[in-house]
Amino acid sequence: MSVNVLFVCLGNICRSPTADGIFRHHLQKADWHKRVRVDSAGTSDWHIGRAPDPRTVAAAHKRGYDLSALRGRQVTAADFNDFDYVLAMDKANLADLQTLAPADYRGHLGLFLAFATQQTLDEVPDPYYGEGDGFERVLDLIEDACAGLLRHIQLHHSESSSASVDFSS
Repeated sequence: MSVNVLFVCLGNICRSPTADGIFRHHLQKADWHKRVRVDSAGTSDWHIGRAPDPRTVAAAHKRGYDLSALRGRQVTAADFNDFDYVLAMDKANLADLQTLAPADYRGHLGLFLAFATQQTLDEVPDPYYGEGDGFERVLDLIEDACAGLLRHIQLHHSESSSASVDFSS
């Protein structure tokens, strides 16, 4: 059984590639990397083909995450055919995704931080124009949500779980 996860932010150079890289790391450590496919995209077309923001890469590298192979791309309507989870970093991007999603999409379309267990925020703030520790704060939020998402997927998508999954939880 394969599960496909897409992380989405505005430009696909800060938050969503961070989630992509961290989640891949969690999957590797848990030996779930062969069961879950991960990607990231942006709702805008500003950074197609570009590497993540150097500040994002540097902050992630300090914590042992490698984002160097990732490149920006724009989310498409076809992504809803390919991904079981389409997770937005904030409400504005979620609204854009809801507009793009086909009416019959049966996967989980929602906010990524809904999977966080130690945070009270529901949106990952965009660190792009921020100062100081914005990238570190984003890492904290995303690490928490990635751990929660992995637990959720392990619970709902293991061989012993039902083939019919309730995406409302």
